[in-house]
Amino acid sequence: MADTPAPYAPSRIRTLPSWLLGRAAARGHRLVAEALATEGLRMMHHAVLCAVAELGPVSQAELGRTVGIDPKDIVALVNDLQKDGLVTRTPDPKDRRKNAVGISAEGKRRLHRTQLLGDEANAALTAALTDEERAQLIALLTRIVAPGE
Repeated sequence: MADTPAPYAPSRIRTLPSWLLGRAAARGHRLVAEALATEGLRMMHHAVLCAVAELGPVSQAELGRTVGIDPKDIVALVNDLQKDGLVTRTPDPKDRRKNAVGISAEGKRRLHRTQLLGDEANAALTAALTDEERAQLIALLTRIVAPGE
């Protein structure tokens, strides 16, 4: 899979952190999306599956808030994951009017495979960096994404 060249940008633009971050994000998104597609998942489905695995049985509303997905969109994503046998819906013990979304055994297997694929894609994204540089990049990006934390 060959990388497509970045679109032309004037030299002033190519030195801006915002432009570089955008290009890096686009490349990372493409690499991860292609890797997840080999397992039949899109990135948002993967994010929801990760959240369900981490949070345990969780209401759709809480799941949507946690992942930052609009309620109507979370329903469609959970429907897709349930159709593929990756999540289950059971009555929420705290509120029987709601469903709790949990991860199925197949969901755990698929999540394990997609996490490995995502790790490989991220390794490809940062292949030009040393381990120390990779750790520094993650630390710096974390500070940019969540200043003050």
